[in-house]
Amino acid sequence: MTTIFTAPNHKVAIVTGGARGIGAAIATRLAADGHHVAVFDLDADACAETVERIETAGRRALALAVDVSNEDAVVAGVARVAEELGAPTVLVNNAGILRDRTLAKMTLDDWEVVMAVNLRSVFLMCRAVQPHMRSARWGRIVNLSSTAALGVIGESNYSAAKAGVQGITRTLAIELGRHGITVNAVAPGFVVTDMTRAVAARMNMPFEDMVTDMMTGIYVGRPGVPDDIAQAVAFFTDERSGFVTGQVLYVAGAPRA
Repeated sequence: MTTIFTAPNHKVAIVTGGARGIGAAIATRLAADGHHVAVFDLDADACAETVERIETAGRRALALAVDVSNEDAVVAGVARVAEELGAPTVLVNNAGILRDRTLAKMTLDDWEVVMAVNLRSVFLMCRAVQPHMRSARWGRIVNLSSTAALGVIGESNYSAAKAGVQGITRTLAIELGRHGITVNAVAPGFVVTDMTRAVAARMNMPFEDMVTDMMTGIYVGRPGVPDDIAQAVAFFTDERSGFVTGQVLYVAGAPRA
């Protein structure tokens, strides 16, 4: 007997780390695709521009200050979304930070805070949202990994976290598929954002020089932009993508595996 899972008429999405950059682009795209969007970030006021874009698209927006590495904060944040916007059936785990250092210089705090924000948050958010998706018999979870999961110097903490994101993505795809919930990951390569600009600044390197260096491994003739990642996320969140789950899509302007 074939089970047909149907998307709810009232579409509500949560995007973590949505104040700027890739998260803001994803939130804006989801609004254009018909979702009301809750934006989680450490500073709700920093989400003002993202909220304006969502509302300009004709959708409702909710900005919440949520530390997504904190269990109580996540539970409370998801409860508020359900109360104010409706049950969330789309989740995009985008929040992330960097604490780049080579192994000899990396502190335990560098390791733990990156693991908490980039990996523990994915577990906490998925666990908090999945009851709403199971009740709806439909859901889309997209986790942001990175080409760093394949290894990069000075980012053993970030690489481990992003590889972990791919592991939890595949496992949850197996666990949740029978409930009409797909779980996939998008793994960006080099994207021009405030975060990558900050990396260049910490290296005392002109950002233009960083772009030039990164272009040696990119074959489409340009660096990535946040809308490139939003486009990939939109594919996975579409109701027509229900037969695609447990996948990692590298969006890097070059082959990755």
